[in-house]
Amino acid sequence: MISVEGLVARAGGFALRADLAAPAGALVAVIGPSGAGKSTLLAAIAGFAPVEAGAIRVQGRDLAGLAPADRPVTLLFQENNLFPDLDLAANVALGLRPTLSPTRAERARVEAALAETGLEGLGRRMPAELSGGQRQRAALARALLRDRPVLLLDEPFAALGPGLRAQMLDLVDRTLRARGATVILVTHQPEEARRADLVAFCAERRTGEGPATGGEIRGARPAAEIFADPPAEMAAYLGR
Repeated sequence: MISVEGLVARAGGFALRADLAAPAGALVAVIGPSGAGKSTLLAAIAGFAPVEAGAIRVQGRDLAGLAPADRPVTLLFQENNLFPDLDLAANVALGLRPTLSPTRAERARVEAALAETGLEGLGRRMPAELSGGQRQRAALARALLRDRPVLLLDEPFAALGPGLRAQMLDLVDRTLRARGATVILVTHQPEEARRADLVAFCAERRTGEGPATGGEIRGARPAAEIFADPPAEMAAYLGR
């Protein structure tokens, strides 16, 4: 499970305040307008955004002071972050160990992950030889192989068409639930958020008429409940 309590995280002059909790095995969707702080939340959990106050705990363990590499989380960015000089199989294998010498068993796991993400037979291709959607699916395959208790997804399927996006969300849901992992998915797609167990709305906070200077997340509610009776800011965001 993961809990975010009284969090204040900053990105430049922007401040996010957030409270959020999710049990193991849950899929949590975070929706809201661009610039409200959704990605800042993920960056703070992963250790990439400064935290001024509050606590982030995974399975009861406080993550304060832990470097990003030491945190029990995997963050999949909007950009795939593949190494351009490594083929697809080598990029995916980095999810198992930070070396370029996977064992036979690990190579089999890599091939299985490529097949699950629709990339079977493409392991020897270089990232530049693939479409943006294929590269993003490879990044997802690598993230799934890391097998951490929390997976953070920052709009990872934006480059995919609706059908493939649904397939990848099915894969994430099926794989991570089987492991009892918690998934936090940032998305602009209400139809994706409706598939989640819990939904949190990230609201903008402004001073004057300029861009948002902050954002706020006040917990998560069951998806059916929050869509049936959204808070006023979420209702406005959904066009109701």
